[in-house]
Amino acid sequence: MVNDQMVNPLYDIALSLLYRTRLRKGLALLDRYGSAEEAWRHIDEPDMQTNWDRAQQELEWIQAHGIRVWSLSDENYPYRLRQCPDRPMILYSKGNVLPSDGHIVSIVGTRRATERGKELTQTLVRELHEKLEQVTIVSGGAYGIDIAAHRAAIKAGIPTIIVPAHGLDRIYPYQHRQDAIAALEHGGLLTEFPSGTEPIAPYFIQRNRIVAGLADAVVVVESKERGGSLVTAQMACDYDRELFAFPGRPTDETARGCNNLICSNKAQLINGADDLIQAMQWETRADNLKPSNLQTTMVGLLDDLSSTQQAILAKLQEAEDGLHINLLVMELCQPYEQVSSDLVMLEIQGLVRSLPGGIYRFVR
Repeated sequence: MVNDQMVNPLYDIALSLLYRTRLRKGLALLDRYGSAEEAWRHIDEPDMQTNWDRAQQELEWIQAHGIRVWSLSDENYPYRLRQCPDRPMILYSKGNVLPSDGHIVSIVGTRRATERGKELTQTLVRELHEKLEQVTIVSGGAYGIDIAAHRAAIKAGIPTIIVPAHGLDRIYPYQHRQDAIAALEHGGLLTEFPSGTEPIAPYFIQRNRIVAGLADAVVVVESKERGGSLVTAQMACDYDRELFAFPGRPTDETARGCNNLICSNKAQLINGADDLIQAMQWETRADNLKPSNLQTTMVGLLDDLSSTQQAILAKLQEAEDGLHINLLVMELCQPYEQVSSDLVMLEIQGLVRSLPGGIYRFVR
């Protein structure tokens, strides 16, 4: 059935198409066989040929349009998203999307945003840019708070990732086409949906897990009592992401969802970027200007560290914004339990700091 000359990402695309509505089974097969190609050779499912043919067409399309494919076998697959139990089997991106770099903040909210909500969003993005060395803004490209977040990032010249609920052969809503084009220079579009996918209601919910899973922190700016942004908020909680919300007047319909998140202790209350940065324990540009006590801290300690602990420190020294523990495990080829134990010891000695979301940073 299969042409043996075909290699990844063709098998990854074919497997993702075959198990598009049975994601957990597809992920289990990848875990079992180690690669999409090996999994494809061991399964016997109806419509394999149809999906194989469709995968070939998709591969031709993405090659013709400069689309990048991120499969789970790709070491550069977004490591924050990789740890999610319902992670996409494959991602398609357009532009300069770097979904593992720096601090990543997802900003979501109602499509019927008020002027206050838009202003809060714009101010938050601007101040994050002013205070942090590297930050990326993620949202879904929809009306209201989503597009306000993207436009604020574009205006500030910082990366923004638009996560649409459809393939990359279209932009929905079409009114945001110029925003999507502007985002390509610093950031771009990222989706799990192949070309030809229509933006139907279930896909908006499905894409929300990418918005939540990509982030270190998720911020809800405005929300009614029900809505897609609250679904994203719940996903953030499920993925152990830090969740924040702006409070509003009890009489404001667009504040009820945020107020409920705060009252139920699901989200931390913030009034601006300073609150978010402090809660996340992120270093600011001002912090980086302070004199370093690194040399006195390190004297006499390195000789007492194991080879793995020294390797961890070397990796963290290279990463100004810190690294996720899962990424350290992969790069060091060490068991998770060993790396976790070594990180605890290094933290006790004051050489590393643990941050929310499983991120560790070298103490400079």
